[in-house]
Amino acid sequence: MAAPRKYSVELSERAVRMYRTADPKPQIKKPAVDLGVHPEALRGWIRQAEAGADERDDRLTTDERAELMALRKENPQLKRANDVLRTASAFFAAQLDRPGPGNRARRRAPSSGSRVRMFLS
Repeated sequence: MAAPRKYSVELSERAVRMYRTADPKPQIKKPAVDLGVHPEALRGWIRQAEAGADERDDRLTTDERAELMALRKENPQLKRANDVLRTASAFFAAQLDRPGPGNRARRRAPSSGSRVRMFLS
């Protein structure tokens, strides 16, 4: 389970919007102190907003993060399904290989023509 958020989503969006619309760009510490947030929190929000706007290549966008989380959640489920299928496959293969009343190996006697060919060779 994720840790509880220290700052609200509205605060982070407002802080990023305030920083991005400022001209000239202030140091991150000044607006962070004005808003009462930690400067590194504001720096992370700004970086994530820049990644979401395709201004940065070093971070995942918000959509990519959501997709990654969904795939990570789905991965263990798929692994469990593969294990079940592998186990079932091994079970049924063993059932087919086991001799029993329904699985008797039937051998036919060679036809007389094959004996003749064997002696002629």
